[in-house]
Amino acid sequence: MSIAAENRSTPSSPVGLHRVLDPVGASLPQAARRLDASPQLWDDEVRISIETLNLDAASYRQLSEKHSGDGEAVRAEVLDIVATRGKMQNPVTGSGGMLIGTVEEVGPGSTLGLSVGDRVATLVSLSLTPLVITDGLARWDGRSERVPAEGHAILFGRSIAAQLPDDLSPDLALMVMDVCGAPALVSRVVGEYAARGVSPVVAVLGGAGKSGSLSLAAATEAGASRTLGVVPHEREAELLRASGLADEVVVADARSPLGLSEAVAAAGGPADVTVVCVDVPGCEQPAILSTAQGGTIIFFSMATNFAAAALGAEGVAADVRMLVGNGYVPGHAAYALELVRGNAAVRSLFEGRLEE
Repeated sequence: MSIAAENRSTPSSPVGLHRVLDPVGASLPQAARRLDASPQLWDDEVRISIETLNLDAASYRQLSEKHSGDGEAVRAEVLDIVATRGKMQNPVTGSGGMLIGTVEEVGPGSTLGLSVGDRVATLVSLSLTPLVITDGLARWDGRSERVPAEGHAILFGRSIAAQLPDDLSPDLALMVMDVCGAPALVSRVVGEYAARGVSPVVAVLGGAGKSGSLSLAAATEAGASRTLGVVPHEREAELLRASGLADEVVVADARSPLGLSEAVAAAGGPADVTVVCVDVPGCEQPAILSTAQGGTIIFFSMATNFAAAALGAEGVAADVRMLVGNGYVPGHAAYALELVRGNAAVRSLFEGRLEE
């Protein structure tokens, strides 16, 4: 019998401690090795009937590269992770993703404002969300981040979810909400500069991607004087140039310290604000060298090594403020959705990715 079934009369924790099976009482759900994902609810919980999972980019890339693009092997490993851990948390990257689904049951003490039948996107990571998959992911070929699925997930008292908008397709809304923390934080940081009378130069590494394109739009809206979109090859450069989202498109390897910093400088840098949105490791030092003294770096990638970032900045005497994009800023989902609604270039990029 599950802990949830045995301890229904015990108080729940709004952050989900009561669902931790291993190590019991020693960690929050995100750090736990295994969660209780049983469907019975505590008083303040909500159960979601799953429709689609969206694996985060760093996690999916790692799994795909590990299995040399073998979709069947990727699917088998995702199923094994969920069955073993009671959540979708890549053991290498530590990250998960998010999901959309329909509210199936709401505990009487829930304060999330959800009702049975609501179609929602969860705005907390799958790496801490109790999860059960019941269809063997039979409709997924293992070759994309979007995963059709059946099963259930549990939200805690302090989880976050947003109702899906009526005017956007569920898949589009899912893609936007998956990265909605990035543009909101970029807007906040650029707005801080603007409030001091400074119009910063903003460089976005991975500017043609989901979080990158939204970050470019947010930077422009918040008062950036110049935006630089950094992409790894000419195909993405053509997409970004056609969109008009960046004042300058830079083709450079975000893992090359001198290559990136020289390319950014040639395009009008160094940047006052550098936003790292690429899902590959090794971008810490290049981002530091591409940022002006006294500038800000926002690391919005689960592939970031934060020890490398801190020690790398120290090693080159870089006076930069480094921020971890934690995925949550108040109002982040609504803000990202409004960017997509109001910016045809961003929406076009997102819709193009849906067709891939």
